[in-house]
Amino acid sequence: MRLLRIHKEGKSAVIKIGIVLIIINGVFLYILPNTIFTAILLGLSLLLYAMALNFYRHPNRTYKGDLHGLVNAPTDGKVVVIEKVFEKEFFNDERIQVSIFMSFFNAHSNWIPVTGKIIHFSHVDGNFHAAYLPKSSHENEHTNILIETPDHGVILTKQIAGAVARRVVTYVKEGDEVHIGSPLGFIKLGSRMDIFLPPDSEILVELGEEVHANVTFLARLSQKER
Repeated sequence: MRLLRIHKEGKSAVIKIGIVLIIINGVFLYILPNTIFTAILLGLSLLLYAMALNFYRHPNRTYKGDLHGLVNAPTDGKVVVIEKVFEKEFFNDERIQVSIFMSFFNAHSNWIPVTGKIIHFSHVDGNFHAAYLPKSSHENEHTNILIETPDHGVILTKQIAGAVARRVVTYVKEGDEVHIGSPLGFIKLGSRMDIFLPPDSEILVELGEEVHANVTFLARLSQKER
């Protein structure tokens, strides 16, 4: 049986939430012992704590087999965008954008999508629109992470804060050598991740599909662009 692992970004929050819920339930149990209200309060508290544990969990997943040319789903969530776009900030040409929306019920750990080298990293302050809206990709607080792969060109990954999220955490920096499926960071509360792929990539997921980091492959990359 695997023990539930809590992400390091959530350990303090989980402890604080637990303490607050224990105090609240203890006070009402003392004031109103053996009542329906205290039973309902206890049930709601357990549900809330279970949701917090699920949100901050750090899934223990590792890919096996040949990963050459494959793109890892960088987070758990729902695919809300698959479309060709003109990416003008870094590529100035057409790319395939795949976006994954993380609800409160998804684990919010972020993972490296491909093996390669970080050739650009930047953090951009911005607004906090709902993460499922298209404008959140460029207007919300976000990071830009360019990864150059050995054989398949460059991809762009974005961590995007949502309407409630106020903190994007990233563990990589420019110049780092990274491996597919290794930890990338964490986004607190509802948020989204965008991946911009070469236009000749083979997309392996469908719009509306629920994906899981280090389990689902988003795409297969073609040979390196010239």
